[in-house]
Amino acid sequence: MFKKTATAIVGLLAIGYADMASAADVEWKASLWGKRRAFTEHLEKLSEYVSEKTDGKFKITLYYGAALSKPRENLDVISFGAFEMAQFCASYHPDKNPTLTVLELPMLPINDLETQIRVDQAVYAHPAVKKDMARWNVDLLMSTPMPQYNFIGIGDAPEKLEDFDGMRVRALGGVGKAMSEIGAVPTTVTASEAYTAIEAGAVQAVSFAPHAHLAFKTVEVGDWYTTNLNPGTVNCPVVVNSAALEALPEEYRKVLEDAVPVAYDHYVKNYAKVYDKFYPALDERKIERITYSDAELKRFHEKARQPVWDAWLEDMKSKGLPGQELLDLVLATASSK
Repeated sequence: MFKKTATAIVGLLAIGYADMASAADVEWKASLWGKRRAFTEHLEKLSEYVSEKTDGKFKITLYYGAALSKPRENLDVISFGAFEMAQFCASYHPDKNPTLTVLELPMLPINDLETQIRVDQAVYAHPAVKKDMARWNVDLLMSTPMPQYNFIGIGDAPEKLEDFDGMRVRALGGVGKAMSEIGAVPTTVTASEAYTAIEAGAVQAVSFAPHAHLAFKTVEVGDWYTTNLNPGTVNCPVVVNSAALEALPEEYRKVLEDAVPVAYDHYVKNYAKVYDKFYPALDERKIERITYSDAELKRFHEKARQPVWDAWLEDMKSKGLPGQELLDLVLATASSK
């Protein structure tokens, strides 16, 4: 019995390897921006995995520095099939991907990257979201899970919420909407423009996750850092051109699907190392850490969370989109284990 089973397994493997060997070589281009950093580590792992599992016959080449397209244009350009894979952030063009913006609402009850991944994948699988993205000829492959944003700023530190009144801040999506509720003036400069904006005084503070404060060097010009304001985060999916995905040989498509959980696992483990560099960088540059009291944070939530959520729901309703259904999905998935 054992010999028959072993023989059958060997036979199946042989068929699998034969199919893999018969598939044509495929190379995909992935459009990114900036340089390699924690934000792109899942793509690095994805590329490594598919190449390894196909003996180099399926390659995903990562193009950094906006070599293929500017960040705000990745969704448009991939829709034309100019490349096969891209990252973009929903808040760069919320009108083009309205359903994804549920993931950028401020102060969602998501406290770790593992929960963020579960929530992202649940939203990406929703029919309304798939329909939304199909307009751009793309399929959502995976997310780029990020922790809560906080601000690095210049000048006088905002010790209380009122100190943000009139402050120009780099804050996207729901983060920007939350900050506008307490009087800040949000701008939507891209990540790669943030350093120049704060150095030149065009903005007084920049919101990022820790890895981006390091990668885009805002730690080099900041005077203060908010440790726990936690106004929200942005959602930056990895998408593939639908025609390219459809044309991918079945065995390569299976490898790509198998690569996703491996890439997520690598990303989460790698992100934990960011903090080993981030906090020492703050201390080295004597950046003051601002920590708000529970009472102050409660005021922030009361002022900013529900009004932004309500406005978003009204906007989705006006567009004929199932906003309440999407928000309920996020909240239910975040609370599940």
